[in-house]
Amino acid sequence: MKLPPELEFCEDIRLLIYRPHGVIDEAAVKKVVDVLEDLEAKLQKPFNRFSDTLGADEVELNFKYVIQVSLCRRLSYAGHPPVKSAILAADSTMIHYARLHALLTQGSAINVSIFQDREEAAKWLGVPVERLAAKNEDSR
Repeated sequence: MKLPPELEFCEDIRLLIYRPHGVIDEAAVKKVVDVLEDLEAKLQKPFNRFSDTLGADEVELNFKYVIQVSLCRRLSYAGHPPVKSAILAADSTMIHYARLHALLTQGSAINVSIFQDREEAAKWLGVPVERLAAKNEDSR
């Protein structure tokens, strides 16, 4: 499966990485959810998620949409093995929506946690921090 440039699946550590740039809006979220659901259906084995939102310029979402997506993900993933979803965020709006997503998925198989530190996110996910580095950091 060919993934959009902002998404990467690391099969060896079973991790889907999302690195949005520009605006995070409904279309961007829909694209990620579509890929996520396709991978879940294709792979049939659990994998964790990491969203590095530090490269995004703006967040254009609303409560209604975040609630809808969170509840849909909760329902569509019901009965599956537990997974972790780490969200790296510094923007107050992104943190706010991430917290709402975490609250709405609480008690489901999707365990969402928000981080402002990449190393803490890597530790929680159980992966080397280098694997979570932004693409442009790889060449430094």
